[in-house]
Amino acid sequence: MGRWTGKKVAVLHGGRSSEREVSLKTGVACAEALRTRGLDVTLIDVGLDVAERLRAAGAEVAFVALHGRYGEDGSIQGLLESLGIPYTGSGVLASAVGMDKVLSKLLFKSVGLDVTDYRVFPPEQAAALLGKDFPFTFPVVVKPACEGSSVGVTLVKDPTHLGAACVEAARWKGDVIVERYVKGKEVQVAVLDGKAMGVIEVVPANEFYDYAAKYTAGTTQYFYPARISEPDTRKLMEAAELAHRSLGCSGVTRTDFILAADGVAWILEVNTLPGMTASSLVPKIAAGNGIPFPELCERLLDGAALKS
Repeated sequence: MGRWTGKKVAVLHGGRSSEREVSLKTGVACAEALRTRGLDVTLIDVGLDVAERLRAAGAEVAFVALHGRYGEDGSIQGLLESLGIPYTGSGVLASAVGMDKVLSKLLFKSVGLDVTDYRVFPPEQAAALLGKDFPFTFPVVVKPACEGSSVGVTLVKDPTHLGAACVEAARWKGDVIVERYVKGKEVQVAVLDGKAMGVIEVVPANEFYDYAAKYTAGTTQYFYPARISEPDTRKLMEAAELAHRSLGCSGVTRTDFILAADGVAWILEVNTLPGMTASSLVPKIAAGNGIPFPELCERLLDGAALKS
């Protein structure tokens, strides 16, 4: 019997971010999984009245199934801390820094992880950027600093397309990041309670793992375990644990890497609230470790706590 059996569990999903539709699916999947474990679950689509809805539901613990702004950036975590409601996942600071790609890159570099060359520009300067404004050659990847699920991300091969990509990134939250494109295997590592569970390889139909590849069935191939050497597997798992620990994360995270042909594991980002849909990577890795989805969800719920 889990710690929260007999208690009122609120699964928070939906929200107001660009990743709302994915979060709705995550929330439904997690709520159904928790109910199969005998838990009393209420689904709450998070809006501006979320505090009132939590009180009305008599919520004693919150399972956070949100993605993106207002849910993955420390906002809802701060509210739950103020309400005294234990919650799953990382705390306020880890969530905020993990969501900000500029801050997280600085942190990753400080602990010795490999971060590809990049430059950061204010959104208002984005449309005027030229190739001479950064010290690396095309192709480049352009992305907003504070979004997830590859929202606003563009792979730019032709310098004449740079301006449009930067304008697209500037539509979203945060500064505009231009980084050197690194070619290699796209691999992701799930870390549960500080311990890496495994490495999965992603082979998207497109040239990189964009929003469509992540959430459109049949567009991506997955290989678990990843088709890489044992030394590379160990290196990636250790790097993911270090990234998880350096951010101060809790619960489950997914760290995204590019494994280059020369063996360098370039870290892209840590997802402090990774997707938990049928096509999501963390459930695939957990299943490969003999952890069914309902058990994974209850393990995450069992780790719910106040972090401040």
